[in-house]
Amino acid sequence: MKVLVATEKPFAAAAVEGIKAEIEGAGHQLALLEKYTEKSQLLDAVADADALIIRSDKVDAEVLDAAKQLKIVVRAGAGYDNIDLAAATAHNVVAENTPGQNANAVAELVFGLLVFAVRNFYNGKAGTELKDKKLGILAFGNVGRNVARIAAGFGMEVYAFDAYCPKDVIEAAGVKAVDSQEALFETCDVVSLHIPATAETKESINYALVGKMKKGGILVNTARKEVINEPELLKLMAERTDLKFVTDIKPDADADFAQMEGRYFSTPKKMGAQTAEANTNAGIAAARQINAFFKDGCTKFKVN
Repeated sequence: MKVLVATEKPFAAAAVEGIKAEIEGAGHQLALLEKYTEKSQLLDAVADADALIIRSDKVDAEVLDAAKQLKIVVRAGAGYDNIDLAAATAHNVVAENTPGQNANAVAELVFGLLVFAVRNFYNGKAGTELKDKKLGILAFGNVGRNVARIAAGFGMEVYAFDAYCPKDVIEAAGVKAVDSQEALFETCDVVSLHIPATAETKESINYALVGKMKKGGILVNTARKEVINEPELLKLMAERTDLKFVTDIKPDADADFAQMEGRYFSTPKKMGAQTAEANTNAGIAAARQINAFFKDGCTKFKVN
């Protein structure tokens, strides 16, 4: 079988070596398409591929039409909104992600952003500490659990809400479960978002919800840009000059948020999974999942 790794933004060299060892060790052929600049290059490369590994690369109906032999595509990472799942299903292509491989990297970034925020973006003025503050985690998946683990080391009081995770599971991790998103925002000094971008969650982080935060509240978004209702958050922050917003996903309204000096920060690009360890873990996990699929039809991480 031919396995194509198509990455506009390539994996680290160590990750590529790990992927190659896994794929070739299972008797398959590996092909690389890195730093491509035109979609036509991807269309040509997938023409004879049986499997595809991507990062943030888009796999839409046009790509799937070109990939006549494709049986499986794996997105190396937790999110998979760059794959057209309906089109993949229509083409009888299994779509998978690699959940958990980037979780620690994202969780550590949350605290990098938080320390930066509570210390007033290192402007030389006195800030505050995270110890004894109430941290709210919205969605208690792989990243949320790692955030809770790290928060314990900071001495924070940790709360969580997840509509799909039982309360007893949350509380077994030493975290206080609340009954609603609203309760989470009302209770906590800091809320960290870890929800996917779905029809239900898009623009759900809005004026009314964030407005429930107590004075000096901090909103952290390392999830998806689409979950923030940007016009409403801008309106709220104009009215509530005590609120801060930090993110690793540059908003569409970045220039408007940037006017709120000392209360907003965005990294230049999405950085949650940008560590050597996460890069390697996700790539190798993708290779192993493809090998398992070809060996015995395993689709444990199927998302379509």
